[in-house]
Amino acid sequence: MSRQGSRDTAPEVAVRRLLHAAGMRYRVNVPVPGKPRRTIDVVFPRAKVAIFMDGCFWHGCPVHATQPKANAEWWRAKLDKNMARDLETTEHLAAAGWTVLRFWEHESAEDVARRIAAAVAARQPHLGGS
Repeated sequence: MSRQGSRDTAPEVAVRRLLHAAGMRYRVNVPVPGKPRRTIDVVFPRAKVAIFMDGCFWHGCPVHATQPKANAEWWRAKLDKNMARDLETTEHLAAAGWTVLRFWEHESAEDVARRIAAAVAARQPHLGGS
């Protein structure tokens, strides 16, 4: 598992490129305030918008998640723990006034970037984006 890429995945980079090309500026891999060892994939700090690009396997995509057959019980517990942590992180940020957006790795980068831009614009209309 230590060899699994957790940062700068292809879907995440594709979305970031589109956001940057649209003139939006953001931060990447920012620690979740008050939650050690957790990071937000893409952050718009002034607008308080947190973006997570979730991998289908690791985060339990309802469409594409698979169940390993070897050591199945251990994997089920591991993946359930990941999903519980995702929910806790989302609730923690929302309670602190953040807009939290989660996307699956299989979603269209163009669609994801459009939805992010709309959320950021809604949070700071006077700035016209980030």
